[in-house]
Amino acid sequence: MESAINVLVSQFKKYAGSDGSSDTLSRDEFRKLVTSELSNLVKNAADLATTDQLMSSLDKNNDGELNFLEFWQLIGHLASKHGGFSQ
Repeated sequence: MESAINVLVSQFKKYAGSDGSSDTLSRDEFRKLVTSELSNLVKNAADLATTDQLMSSLDKNNDGELNFLEFWQLIGHLASKHGGFSQ
């Protein structure tokens, strides 16, 4: 599990650092991450409206960016759904 966490953190920082702070994902960075890394788990990942709606649902403090904890909610949801666990 440690290696999985290392991958999640490094991928978050890779995408988050592309246009500024490596602590948060901008809308564009989030869209790139989802379409590149999660396209098999996020339905209609390439659709701009889908990723915008998804980001808005995760952005709990409404600052227009996702910190790692906000992003982690998506990972937990996708892992639960993929594993067949009840929501």
